[in-house]
Amino acid sequence: QVQLEESGGGLVQPGGSLRLSCAASGIIFRFNDMGWYRQAPGKQREPVAAISSGGSTNYADSVKGRFTISRDNAKKTVHLQMNSLKPEDTAVYYCRVEDSDYWGQGTQVTVSS
Repeated sequence: QVQLEESGGGLVQPGGSLRLSCAASGIIFRFNDMGWYRQAPGKQREPVAAISSGGSTNYADSVKGRFTISRDNAKKTVHLQMNSLKPEDTAVYYCRVEDSDYWGQGTQVTVSS
């Protein structure tokens, strides 16, 4: 049974930072590409960042230079370091095993003063 559990969301002021984590179980983690997505109220879910099994990364234009995705294969965890947060980053953030139907339950990120 595949499980993805996100953590690290919360309320932060504009310009602040948060680090999201996603712990995976039930998969051979090191063989899988992993991604972070987000969904703001009234909007479609959108990709934020992805990291391949080999460590290659890509980012949405809106977060380039501010967010960093990384993975720890020994701990079966993928992280999303978010810096210089903006109010428009407010959303529920989801972890996903890329090209699969495996999603986490989501963690809320709110950027507000």
